[in-house]
Amino acid sequence: MKERAHLRSPSTGGTRGSRRNRPGVSRRSSRGETATSAGDSLARVREYAIEIIRAERMNGIIRHALFDFDGTISLLRQGWQQVMIPLMVEVLLRTPQHEPEAELQQFVEELVTVTTGQQTIFQMMLLAEEVRKRGGKPEPPGVYKREYLSRLWEHIKGRVYAVKSGQTPPEQIMVPGAVDMLRALCERGVRCYLASGTDEPDVREEAAALGIAGYFAAIHGAQDERAEDAKMVAIHAIFAEQQVRGPELVTFGDGYVEIEDTKKVGGLAVGVASDEVRRSGVDQRKRSVLIAAGADIIIPDFRNWHSLVALLFAER
Repeated sequence: MKERAHLRSPSTGGTRGSRRNRPGVSRRSSRGETATSAGDSLARVREYAIEIIRAERMNGIIRHALFDFDGTISLLRQGWQQVMIPLMVEVLLRTPQHEPEAELQQFVEELVTVTTGQQTIFQMMLLAEEVRKRGGKPEPPGVYKREYLSRLWEHIKGRVYAVKSGQTPPEQIMVPGAVDMLRALCERGVRCYLASGTDEPDVREEAAALGIAGYFAAIHGAQDERAEDAKMVAIHAIFAEQQVRGPELVTFGDGYVEIEDTKKVGGLAVGVASDEVRRSGVDQRKRSVLIAAGADIIIPDFRNWHSLVALLFAER
């Protein structure tokens, strides 16, 4: 029997029991369960839980949905941070006035965390700026980007080949429940869009490899070596072409950028605090960043998509 997640309010930490139950929402374990089974049940509830940050934002008028790609839907590039961070530290350690390596490591980790969702070239522009601050002469940002992408490809090429060849089913390299969520939204007439800080040709190729490209009315990615925000470009395109009002847009993302961009236009922001390694549970660092960016809802993944859809459409 599948466990259903309950909805938690961060202000109280308790179940939202004062409201009528939504589909897919359950209470804590009954008294008849053993302590062990109750504990296991509660652990699963927490693992799949939907955390409501701003309940007043659930308006039920969603017409358009914007999805980030890496870490929100796709796990093909899982571990990209562990490629970018060492590269940046390596570059900064070559500067004349660099800090001790441990301090640099912490600084770079924070830099990468808060720029997750930005175009790679923007992150490399920041790297060049940090080199300059430490008395070094930086390479052009494009040089850093090419080196990063070369190293990243070595890290992910096995996964890409395995998915394309059929050795690995696409669902095993995606955030759990993502396809179910996309299908549910499309069935309700919601137009879905994909936007990523990854180069657009790569986003299109990887979305096709995962078999999800057909769910999207448009796919947006980084363009060449411009630092233009692909997420905001996508949002502006949606508003201009579809005459959308802010509350009619919901965005799903695991990075600061797409959450902040959505809040700027009055949309509903769902933070996907996915643990990309375990494919289960909440990444606490992501959660903190997403809440700081203004997320209205936090989810670990889309396993509890029934309840999430009911929540977004204000169903009782």
